[in-house]
Amino acid sequence: MIVIPAVDLKDGRCVRLSQGRMDQESVYSEHPVQMAKQWELKGAERLHVVDLNGAVMGKPFHRSLIKEITRSVQIPIEVGGGIRDFATIEDYLSSGVRWVILGTAAFQNRSLMEEACHRFPERVILGIDAKGGRVAIQGWNEVVSLEAIDMANQFEGMGLSAIIFTDIERDGMGTGLNFESTKKLTRSTSIPVIASGGVSRIEDIEHLLELEPDGVIGVIVGRALYTGRLDLEEAIRITKSPSIPLLKRGNS
Repeated sequence: MIVIPAVDLKDGRCVRLSQGRMDQESVYSEHPVQMAKQWELKGAERLHVVDLNGAVMGKPFHRSLIKEITRSVQIPIEVGGGIRDFATIEDYLSSGVRWVILGTAAFQNRSLMEEACHRFPERVILGIDAKGGRVAIQGWNEVVSLEAIDMANQFEGMGLSAIIFTDIERDGMGTGLNFESTKKLTRSTSIPVIASGGVSRIEDIEHLLELEPDGVIGVIVGRALYTGRLDLEEAIRITKSPSIPLLKRGNS
């Protein structure tokens, strides 16, 4: 399991939102490229970059800035926010982005997901953002009737790289990860899962490691890193520490 720092972009700055609300922002850097480099220097193996303006607008807003971040670091990045068509997917992936994250587009346009996974196998991530167990789309502004687990099951066997599962009510609140919801979703799908939303202390990382045998391959951390409540190097150390081998999914 790897620890993935979040670099959320709003109006050209690196911010964190509370529960995804655009009017509840904390600005942590005026220079997102330097912030991305900082996380790389501290040992990050991957970065999670989100175009918050793009998520709300339904089209990329920080395209050039994201490409600059991609060129400036050696580690792979995953990008989400405002990716709604194949041209945008192709543009990002051809510019050096390793993975694109589709959430709203996945819900609204299954054929786009199928085409993207066919053309770019293992480079597409399904973003499932949930509120009360139900899927939220359009920059988290619209909650639909579809359950998160049901959405995950719809994309089995499509060749996705992973699912990023975010509990919106925990995101940016520092209240701890929703472990039970993450466990329930992870155990309902064979697709690898990256947990997100509410990670605030080292104990959250330790607890989440229990789900590694079930398919949790990473955890996204945002506000806790920026406030210093969680130390990235310590978190990485814990995930790399030798542990007693556990049974893998499907073994008994």
